[in-house]
Amino acid sequence: MFGFLWSLIIGGIIGWLAGMILGKDVPGGVFGNIIAGFIGAWLGHAFFGTWGPVVANFAIIPALIGAIALVFIASFVMRSMRKSTD
Repeated sequence: MFGFLWSLIIGGIIGWLAGMILGKDVPGGVFGNIIAGFIGAWLGHAFFGTWGPVVANFAIIPALIGAIALVFIASFVMRSMRKSTD
């Protein structure tokens, strides 16, 4: 149980850091940060493998790179959806 909570916390921090680095808000607040962290970690692992420090089964550097890419794409899609409805 504690491992799952630890994963949620680390995933949220990774998603939050990705939003802070890009200067964009992740849609969904805390839950959006956790989802961005988890999906970003999956993307980072798929493209870059597992290297660098590992915390709570997250390879931090690839997870952060994947989360940054995910937040960038999500903010781009959300912005273009807002423009198309105007």
